[in-house]
Amino acid sequence: MSDRPAILVTGGAGFIGAHVCKALAAAGYRPVVYDNLSTGHAANVRWGPSVFADVRDRATLSDTILRHDIAAVLHFAASAYVGESVKDPLKYHDNNIGGMIGLLDACRQTGLRRVVLSSSCATYGHAGPGPIVESTPQVPINPYGFTKLACERMLLDHVAAHGMQPAILRYFNATGADPAGELGEAHSPETHLIPLALLAASRRGPPLAVFGTDYDTPDGSCIRDYIHVDDLARAHVLALGHLMQGGGPLTLNLGSGRGVSVLQVLDAIARVTRRVVPFRTQPRRAGDPATLVADPRLAAARLGFVPRFQDIDTIIAHAAPWFGHEVRHAATA
Repeated sequence: MSDRPAILVTGGAGFIGAHVCKALAAAGYRPVVYDNLSTGHAANVRWGPSVFADVRDRATLSDTILRHDIAAVLHFAASAYVGESVKDPLKYHDNNIGGMIGLLDACRQTGLRRVVLSSSCATYGHAGPGPIVESTPQVPINPYGFTKLACERMLLDHVAAHGMQPAILRYFNATGADPAGELGEAHSPETHLIPLALLAASRRGPPLAVFGTDYDTPDGSCIRDYIHVDDLARAHVLALGHLMQGGGPLTLNLGSGRGVSVLQVLDAIARVTRRVVPFRTQPRRAGDPATLVADPRLAAARLGFVPRFQDIDTIIAHAAPWFGHEVRHAATA
């Protein structure tokens, strides 16, 4: 048995989970991936042992926690597409809330207390144009956001009942790729803006659908806060370290604090790749607020976390090779 602390990473074969596993290994932990491979990829499991099972399988999950002497869990396993959640809410109730029930029950059965929860800015709903702070009212406008809020509250209920030590991390838009080139983004189907736009620009995908150009924003398209996946992974390691050192509960936004519109993303792709993104406009998509931008100051104060890769050109330069682009002069942080 390794003397490195073992950390259970549910959904560790996915885009964010795999990047976090790499960061955990570099920080001296032993990541143990727990994933049913419904959306993850076995090829992403490179930094520790794995168990391919569903988080709703409480017996297997409890056995994994005990067998590997797990010190903490980072919980990523969830369905995560806003549009799909509107069309098929029951899938999200079953997978996201059911998965959280399975995890909390396994923690209770095994005495595991430290949990870092992957949550989302989707819990805020229509929060307005200003930067969103952690005390902003959470009024989700789609089933995905609702299930993430439910998971947050379930975890907090277990603080008083069972002495859980939680860190709730609300992501804004995770994107980019491993700067070393070992990991990238690969979803099937792909629904995220930057990968879809890069695929369209390389002609590996159809023209990009831009949903809504009549929002109350400077160019009419939605504004989002894009956080590099490598920065996101580093924030998880910092949050885990806080809990491992006996720190109290955390609830933090993880974002850059910078808003970038859909059309500005397309302009950035053209700059970085020298290829124009073909696109067609579509009506607004149900469940999409006009603006979502983080106020990241609390994460800086509590964890010393400041994103390294804040420029959208840098983020795109790291992601672009995974979607058929040669970037000769990649931007730097």
